[in-house]
Amino acid sequence: MMDYSNDKKKIVLVGAGLVGMSFAYALLGSHICEELGIIDIDHKRAEGEALDLSHGMALSGGYMKIYAAEYTDCFDADLVVICAGVPQKPGETRIDLLHNNARVFKEIVEQVMASGFNGIFLVATNPVDVMTALTRELSGLPANRVIGSGTTLDTARLRFALGEYFAVDPRNVHAYVMGEHGDSEFVPWSQAYVSTMNVLKICEKEPTKFCREELDQIAKDVKTAAYKIIEAKRATYYGIGMALRRVARAILQNEGSVLTVSAYLTGEYGQSGVNVGVPCVIGREGIRRVIELDLTPEEREKMAASCEFLRDVHRQLKN
Repeated sequence: MMDYSNDKKKIVLVGAGLVGMSFAYALLGSHICEELGIIDIDHKRAEGEALDLSHGMALSGGYMKIYAAEYTDCFDADLVVICAGVPQKPGETRIDLLHNNARVFKEIVEQVMASGFNGIFLVATNPVDVMTALTRELSGLPANRVIGSGTTLDTARLRFALGEYFAVDPRNVHAYVMGEHGDSEFVPWSQAYVSTMNVLKICEKEPTKFCREELDQIAKDVKTAAYKIIEAKRATYYGIGMALRRVARAILQNEGSVLTVSAYLTGEYGQSGVNVGVPCVIGREGIRRVIELDLTPEEREKMAASCEFLRDVHRQLKN
């Protein structure tokens, strides 16, 4: 394995909206990178955001160079994080965003690649699985170097909720949300554990305290969390900003962490030709490998349905 410990790490963020700036703010004092360039269609806004963030550096316990960037600055970036796009409106599904954001992405990716960029794309814009697939196609980069935030945030929401339910530290909950980052996502309960005990077994052992019906309600609440937040405050951004920082850290620090990112499948789970949220080992090369969990037949059906839905959406986009 190559030693990247002495590398100067550089991130370019495209999109200075709420999600992008939540990610940028989360980077302060994180020691993930030494340089952060911010690109926005409103260059003056990018300048203001960079200056505002820079003023906090003396208080952050770390240092990174922050500036308003141009697409030409992407040429030596390790990571380009795309948060640009049309925001999701109240009552609007993630798929409703598709066509407007596809036009935005074509312009962005072409300009990034024209700079000579040869790093890793991290995509957050919704519908994230389809936008990740589009970025992969437009860039021509290997699939392991085009990553979507996928169900990373959904998985964090799930672990938080299960921690509350079982009264344990969420860091000791090992469970995943898989599939589309959206309405067809699902929780494979067969692979959900508190410490080393499966949650369904816990329900069997303590039926007066825990039950499957309440677990299913938790999964439903996780799936609809974004809609609830959007109804209350018009947008979600803090959670996804932290999720992006987590993925960026795993990449730039070569961690080998397992995160549920949007990855391109080539036969895993019996699925091919689709980007979808699955547990992956993440390191400096991007996605090292997809982890194929031992799903039940019912869970595999849910995975197949989610993948087919995403394929259908992608076909609509190409048509």
